[in-house]
Amino acid sequence: MNPTQQIEQWLAQSKSRAGRCDRPFISLCFAQSIDGSITIKPGTSLALSGDASTKLTHHLRAMHDGILVGVETVLADDPQLSVRECEGVSPQPIVIDSDLRIPPQAKLCQRKDRPCWVVSTCADDGKNGLDNIDIMQLQASADGRVCLVEAMQAIKNRGINSVMVEGGAKLITGFLQAGLVDALVITIAPIVVGGYKAVGDLGYSLKSQLPRIEPMYLERLESDIILWGNVQYSEQNQ
Repeated sequence: MNPTQQIEQWLAQSKSRAGRCDRPFISLCFAQSIDGSITIKPGTSLALSGDASTKLTHHLRAMHDGILVGVETVLADDPQLSVRECEGVSPQPIVIDSDLRIPPQAKLCQRKDRPCWVVSTCADDGKNGLDNIDIMQLQASADGRVCLVEAMQAIKNRGINSVMVEGGAKLITGFLQAGLVDALVITIAPIVVGGYKAVGDLGYSLKSQLPRIEPMYLERLESDIILWGNVQYSEQNQ
């Protein structure tokens, strides 16, 4: 089997074994440079994946009910979050946007096939021109932002059983901090960026507390390296 087939088989098995009822199965999928950077500096876009890795990303999208990014990714990349490089159904697009900063001209706000869900602590006052999105308002957490645990519960209640999280860095870090990631797929491009890292401070002080990838798999896909595996947390982080 080629790497795409291997990952599809592994992901299908991982989802079937998870059996969660409190939240969706969550896959964290992103591309980074060999030194762990996802872009040169915050707020900018940098295409790192090769053609084959991009097609893999679209295969992964088609294997999930929902696809989720943070508003910073929307502002920097203006993504469509649809399946275009392979056959398959596009997942439900979801944006975490605590302060409702998503612009009405964003591509996600123009989609007719699947109107975007925006999880926010704010209600739409009708002044933002956000007519083609579904705002899911949640109570703010202690830091004034969307609580990811509550957001995942709300999404699960809407029938979303699997979610692919694509970024950006704050969201990647937040999901790992909260112990919400079940599976990880990282595309590693053979380039040194020295820029903005994919994962920030997780707040752990001991090696035993750190999330582990186990089992872990590694394959080359054209010029990129694809790393994937299941995320395991220490009992104290559950």
